[in-house]
Amino acid sequence: MANNVRLCSILLLFSTIISSINLISCEKSLITNQSALFVFGDSVFDVGNNNYINTRRTAQANVWPYGQTTFKFPTGRNSDGRLIPDFIAEYAWLPLIPPYLQPGNGVNQFTYGVNFASAGAGALVETYQPQNVIPLGSQLNNFKNVEKMLKDKLGDAETKRIISRAVYLIQIGPNDYFYPFSINASHFESNSKEKFVDNVIGNTTTVIEGIYKLGGRKFGLMNMGRLDCVPGLLTMDPNRIGSCFEPITELIKLHNLRIPNVLRDLQRRLPGFKYSLFDSYTAGTEAMENPTKYGFKEVKKACCGSGPFRGSSTCGYRAGTSRDFELCENVSDYMFFDGSHTSEKANQQTAELMWDGPSDLVGPYTLKTLFQNL
Repeated sequence: MANNVRLCSILLLFSTIISSINLISCEKSLITNQSALFVFGDSVFDVGNNNYINTRRTAQANVWPYGQTTFKFPTGRNSDGRLIPDFIAEYAWLPLIPPYLQPGNGVNQFTYGVNFASAGAGALVETYQPQNVIPLGSQLNNFKNVEKMLKDKLGDAETKRIISRAVYLIQIGPNDYFYPFSINASHFESNSKEKFVDNVIGNTTTVIEGIYKLGGRKFGLMNMGRLDCVPGLLTMDPNRIGSCFEPITELIKLHNLRIPNVLRDLQRRLPGFKYSLFDSYTAGTEAMENPTKYGFKEVKKACCGSGPFRGSSTCGYRAGTSRDFELCENVSDYMFFDGSHTSEKANQQTAELMWDGPSDLVGPYTLKTLFQNL
């Protein structure tokens, strides 16, 4: 009897060891075959980098009620909850991708990717530089630093594997197109709109080519969405209160006309280059024109802010002891959380379309296909 018990114990221990080895092997395989996610851009993608730089409060979102929905505290995300990259990471079976400047980051975290985006950033160096934000070119330099760290710790071969399999998510341009109007309303009366758009796209292309030279091959981008119709711009033209700001609409349309051709040219010139371009403009227009279809009751007024349409950038800030911003009761009814940024609900809908949406909105690849294409 005792011998039988001893034998059963040995067999049980042996099976447990085998199961553990299989589990470790499976986990190692998942890590080895996983694609990392590296994120570049502005406040649409910034998950907290601006928390760690000396910038103006309008370029930060580290106060309540930002973050109230999912995190229950402000994280630096310009929304009530998660942003598009957070959802993309989830769909790709990745952990939340941390901001580059977050203290304590190390090589172990960087193997899954890192987020370089900075609220207020543009493709042009001069965009919002009085706010000391991190422009797209500097974000590329930060990526080069990460690449060096990976090489120093993991070696050239493993770093090459991580970088070549990774997906590079880029969202840039809205600040470039708005900034000139914020400092000089007549800027484009003496400056060519076409040349300005070419400069924005040209700088973006330079960064894409820079990532490619380091080994990056898979890119996800959005065209310019309906930033002309965000609550904060509905009062820009005093003669057309409540209407989209048409001077920016012209720049958006020029950008969206040219960016597909630029990406096709990159695909033609760069061996192995693959991309996913999401038509944010069409998707945003559809949601604004058919809000109930997407579960929204309000698509012009922000949930948090002050002034007409709650479009002023006062969300979370108080003047003295008096509250100088309003906050809606049910953020899920709103497409916009503040005067410039969408709600978590809207971000999730966008992320779902970018991940695996129809070919008339995203192509030639979906993000899902890029992640699966190792």
